[in-house]
Amino acid sequence: MMADEEKLQEMSFWDHVEELRSVLVRIAVVVTLLAVLLFVLMPQIFDYVILAPCRGDFVLYRLFERMTAAVSWLPPFSTEGFHVDLINIQLASQFFIHMSTSFWLALVLSFPVVLYLLWTFVSPALYPNEKRGVKIAFGIGNVMFFVGVAVGYFVVFPVTLRFLADYHVSQMVPNQISLDSYMDTFMMLIFVMGLIFELPLVAWLLGNVGVLHRGFFGAYRRHAIVLLLILAAIITPTGDPFTLMVVFLPIYLLYELSAFLVKPAPSGQG
Repeated sequence: MMADEEKLQEMSFWDHVEELRSVLVRIAVVVTLLAVLLFVLMPQIFDYVILAPCRGDFVLYRLFERMTAAVSWLPPFSTEGFHVDLINIQLASQFFIHMSTSFWLALVLSFPVVLYLLWTFVSPALYPNEKRGVKIAFGIGNVMFFVGVAVGYFVVFPVTLRFLADYHVSQMVPNQISLDSYMDTFMMLIFVMGLIFELPLVAWLLGNVGVLHRGFFGAYRRHAIVLLLILAAIITPTGDPFTLMVVFLPIYLLYELSAFLVKPAPSGQG
């Protein structure tokens, strides 16, 4: 630690800039190499991962079918005959989606490496206790983001797709879903869920600086339940209470986890 401090003190402003440039170059190399690899593998990724919710044998649909068959009071859920066919209506869409999806997936998958490289640049300027706190925050943030992405992929997006693909304002208007529309919804819902799952980390950080305390969550729990139900209804616009609760429960558990991670208010405060 003393050697790091002495080295840091000896570095000039331009030395820091050069060190940052070196870190950014390494990040760019990692993301680019991973994006190239994903570009090569993208046809298989599309067939077996991104487009998997378009088929009736998707894991969530089979789970719902078994659950509704086992519980008599739930409305039946069938996987038979469900299939979403996508169309492309713009000449260059498939090429640009191939490239952009490779880049964004590379950025997401390399996120822990990106954070580690940034950590190597920042850590020499931190005290030991600050390093421990930042390490915990980065670790929790990484895990929660990927858990949120998984929930978005395995639960939120398939439920939304299933509802919207079968919804008709009139039977005279068939659904023809474009590749662009599918990918916009896919990326938006999955990344939104990834960000939503960062809420416990944000609450923990705000609690550590004294902005937030546990009493806030108790005082506004009823308001939060209503707002979270509205949010779940917006994410999955379906009248089925079962699918609504499938989305609502993970988000509500995040609220309770946030309350658990935040410290109680100091004695003498509300």
